[in-house]
Amino acid sequence: MKFNELGLNELVLEAIDHMGFENATPIQQFAIPEIIANHDLLACAQTGTGKTAAFILPILHKLTGKEDASINTLVLVPTRELAVQIEQEIQGLSYFVSVGSTAIYGGGDGARWEEQKSALVEGTDIIVATPGKLLSHMMQGYVDFSQLEHLILDEADKMLDMGFSDDIERIISHLPKKRQTLLFSATMPAKIKNLASKILIHPKEIALSISKPAAGVTQHVIFAFDEQKNAVLDFILKERANYDSIIIFTSAKSKVHEIVYALRKAGYKNTQGVSSNLEQEEREEVLRGFRSKRTRILVATDVMSRGIDIKEINLVINYDAPRDAEDYVHRIGRTARANTKGEAFTLINQKDMPKLSRIERLIEMEIQRVTLPEEFGPVPEWKAGGSGAAPNGKNKNRNKKKFYGKKKPATKGEVKS
Repeated sequence: MKFNELGLNELVLEAIDHMGFENATPIQQFAIPEIIANHDLLACAQTGTGKTAAFILPILHKLTGKEDASINTLVLVPTRELAVQIEQEIQGLSYFVSVGSTAIYGGGDGARWEEQKSALVEGTDIIVATPGKLLSHMMQGYVDFSQLEHLILDEADKMLDMGFSDDIERIISHLPKKRQTLLFSATMPAKIKNLASKILIHPKEIALSISKPAAGVTQHVIFAFDEQKNAVLDFILKERANYDSIIIFTSAKSKVHEIVYALRKAGYKNTQGVSSNLEQEEREEVLRGFRSKRTRILVATDVMSRGIDIKEINLVINYDAPRDAEDYVHRIGRTARANTKGEAFTLINQKDMPKLSRIERLIEMEIQRVTLPEEFGPVPEWKAGGSGAAPNGKNKNRNKKKFYGKKKPATKGEVKS
C-alpha cells in the first residue's frame, strides 16, 4: 500500500518522499488510519517493522499548522538510545512540517539538563523521554502537560521489564484525562494487557505476526563451552573478512570489556564495546563510530538490542543466549533490515540449551547447527529442553548432520475494535 492511500496530508507525504520511503509496512498500513481517526491503540509489532513511522507520521499530520509552543505529544521509551533514535527520525520526517521535538534522557552534564529544562519550560511539540529522567524534571514543578493531546508508549514491554511501571503510572497521573493514548509493544504478556486496561479507552487492537525473524536472516547455532567461545568468534569472523558491520550481543555488561579485549588481542583492532557502564557521550561516540564504519565490530548488551537503528549490519553474534526468547528476535533483527540479507550465530553452552528450546518453539523452526572443526575438541551435547555435556571427554553428537527447519509463513495483521 502506498502512503498516499492512508489519509496523510500533502506536506507529510512530501516529507516521506524526501526520506525515500515508498510503500507502507503492515504496521503503518493498519495504525496510521486509526491514529488519524483519534482512536486509542494497542499495537503488537516487533522491532524493525517500521512502527516508529507508524505513530510519528499521523502525529505530524495532526500537528501540521500548529502555531503555539505547548507540549502536544509525549513519547515514552525504555532507553536513551531509542529516545535519540526516535527524535532523530522525527527531525528527518518533519523537514517539511514545522514541528519541534526534544529528547529527554539521563547521562551527560549539567548543560544537558539545562537544555532539557529549557525545552520543557518553553514548550515544544513533541517530547521523547525515558520515564526516570522525565519524572526528575516533572518533580521540579516546571513541566506543563495541560495541553497534551497524545501519549505514546513505545517498547512498552521493555519498559515494564526494566522496572518503569511505577514511573509510568506517576507520569500518566499528571497528564490530561482527555487524550489519545497509543501503546506499542513487541510482545503482549499479561502485564501489558493489564497496563492497557488502565490507560486505554475503547482501543483499536492491531495484532501482527510477532517474534519471527526477518526472512533475510540466515540463522545458525554453534554448541560451545564458555572457554571455547572466544576461539569460536575468531572462527566465525575469519570466514567473513568482507563483513564491515558486525554486532556481538552478550547478556552481561561485565562481559563486554572481556570480549572486546579478547577480540583486539586476536587482531580485530576495530572493535568497541557499549553498555550502561559508559557515560552517555561515550556511548554516543561509540555508536557514531559504528554507524560511520570506523568501528567494524560492536560488542553490546541487551539494552542496545532495541535501540540500534543502523542499516546494513552484516552479522549478529549472540555470545550467549538471551534471557527471553523474544529478545533473540530483537537481537538478530538488527541485521537483514529493509529487505537486505544478513547472518546470525548463537553460541550455546550446556546451561543455555533450555533457552534454545524456547527460542525454537517461539520462532517455530529448528535453527541450523554448525559443525566446529575437530581441533576445537569436545563441545556440549545437544539435549532438547535440557543441559548437555561432553560425556567422558567426548561429544557423541558432533553435529554431523545439519538441520534445516521450515519457517511457517507469517500471518497477516488484523485490526480489532
